[in-house]
Amino acid sequence: MSRSASEVLSQEFLQIRAKILEIAAFYDRLEQADSARVDEGSLNLLRQGCQLLSDDQDDKAARVQLLFSREYDPQWRQQFDI
Repeated sequence: MSRSASEVLSQEFLQIRAKILEIAAFYDRLEQADSARVDEGSLNLLRQGCQLLSDDQDDKAARVQLLFSREYDPQWRQQFDI
């Protein structure tokens, strides 16, 4: 049985709030750290992932997963010597 939006929000609010606070704390630490050598590619991926969460499109989890995934390569077995 599927839950209503109100039930989802009420049951998961505290867990999600904690995750958002964790992400905010990460960005605070990043801003305070020495930024001489930052992997801009990784940082941009994190920013893009956060932006996906607030857009109006569906399938947020799938799109975030794809953002952080490698493209499928049919030759993956050869590349990893499997």
